[in-house]
Amino acid sequence: MKIAATVRSASSQHEVVVSTGSTKQSLEVPPKSSGQGSSVNGGEFLMLALATCYCNDLYREAARLGIPVESVEVEASAEFPGIGLAATNIAYRAKVSSRAAPAEIAELLRVTDAVAKIHNTVRSGVPVTLEQS
Repeated sequence: MKIAATVRSASSQHEVVVSTGSTKQSLEVPPKSSGQGSSVNGGEFLMLALATCYCNDLYREAARLGIPVESVEVEASAEFPGIGLAATNIAYRAKVSSRAAPAEIAELLRVTDAVAKIHNTVRSGVPVTLEQS
């Protein structure tokens, strides 16, 4: 399954579209006040990707394991030391509200961490290639 994101930015427009396979969705992301680029930066989107991935995967894995979940809160953070430098200290935490036993919740968190695609992608250090258009 191919997942993609497109940003079209000009002084008169700012459009963000994401797709999974043939399903496309527009996201409301305001432009910078200058009109050039997104008001949300790439580091923020990367942390959102980590938090969103883990949140969604927690619900999926909870359903698979038969663990009831009332709510989930995930926070991801990282340090970005300077222009062109990779993030450091990437970490995340999750809180699951559930009537399940604490040991079941701990296992759910562990299992989900092992299968979270964005986390595993970042951990593996996959090369990123600039394709000339």
